[in-house]
Amino acid sequence: MEKKNVTEVVIGGKIYKLGGYESEDYLHQVASYLNNRITELRALDGYNRLPSAQKSLMLDLNTADDYFKAKRQAEKLEAELSEKDRELYEARHDLVSAQVKLEENQRTITSLKEEADDYQKKIALLEARLSQQEVRLQQGGKLQLEGRPLQGTGSQQEAGPQQEVRPASEAEGS
Repeated sequence: MEKKNVTEVVIGGKIYKLGGYESEDYLHQVASYLNNRITELRALDGYNRLPSAQKSLMLDLNTADDYFKAKRQAEKLEAELSEKDRELYEARHDLVSAQVKLEENQRTITSLKEEADDYQKKIALLEARLSQQEVRLQQGGKLQLEGRPLQGTGSQQEAGPQQEVRPASEAEGS
C-alpha cells in the first residue's frame, strides 16, 4: 500500500495540513489552484463584502465549473482520439490491402515477363526456321511442312489439295 503524504500548505492566507496518497508536489498544486481562484474572486466587485459562507460557495461553484469544463474538454479529446484511432485503423487496413495488391501485381508482372520470354524464344526459333526455309528455297530446295517436303517445283511450291503452308509450331496448334 502506498504511503500517505501529509504536507502544510497555505490557502487563502491560512496554513492547513493536507494529506493524501498523491505526492507532496501534487498537494501543493491543489493549494496553489485554490489560491489562484480565491485571488480571482477577491478581484471581483462586492466579493469582499459577502459573508464567508457565500464566499466559500462562490469558490465551490467556480471550482465545480472548472471541473466540468475540464471534464467536457477531456471527453472531447477522448472522442477525437477515438476518431483518430479509427482513421489510423482504416489507413492501416488500406495499407495492408495496397501491399497485398502490390504483391499480386508483382506476381502478375513476373508471370507476364516469363510468358514474354517464352514468346521471344518461340519467335527466335520460328525466325531461325524461317531463315532455314529461305536458305533452302534460295538453294533450290524444297519447303518442308511439319518436317515433310512439299510437292512441286520452282517458286510455286504446291502444298497439295487445300493445304496451307504454315510454320511447324502454328500447324501443331491447330
